[in-house]
Amino acid sequence: MNIVPHDFHICRKDRQDLKKHRSFVVWFTGLSGSGKSTLANMVEKKLFEAGIHTFSLDGDNIRKGLNSNLGFNAEDRRENLRRISEVAKLFVNSGTVVIASFISPLKADRQVVKDIIGDDDFIEIYVNTPMEVCEARDVKGLYKKARAGEIRNFTGIDAPYEAPKNPDIEINTKEEEAGKSAERIIVFLQKKLEIK
Repeated sequence: MNIVPHDFHICRKDRQDLKKHRSFVVWFTGLSGSGKSTLANMVEKKLFEAGIHTFSLDGDNIRKGLNSNLGFNAEDRRENLRRISEVAKLFVNSGTVVIASFISPLKADRQVVKDIIGDDDFIEIYVNTPMEVCEARDVKGLYKKARAGEIRNFTGIDAPYEAPKNPDIEINTKEEEAGKSAERIIVFLQKKLEIK
């Protein structure tokens, strides 16, 4: 392939210096209905109000545009996450804190995400909500459809979810109120935001 990346005059450090904070990806993983998007939204709002440049990437939103041609089999899910990772990396290079909310059920696929984005720029938050709680909420009616066989390859029903072993932060939504969880995440991120 005849591809030669262009060397730009303005680099990531320049953009971080302009914005006065570091950039990285905050990756929320958990079952459908676990509260990932709600928590991610709260965290982004708090960061934005503090003057931090942010951008949210969310599973349903991405699948309506960039990844509208992908299904939910293992191969398509892997490609979905690969594309999202590359987009997230572009945002990180722009000096932006990326808030990413994706089920991302398989350990191997999350490792690919981490490899693309880079260890130092990847913060994994596991929203640990029991299956029965997620299913009881069923905000989008997806569990009901999956149980009825209308949706195939649904995580937690007929597709696996491999919980992270060592996430940077684990949120137990049965034991901690969302506002307190968001505050705990913000405290964790504050040191990460500082330009050294």
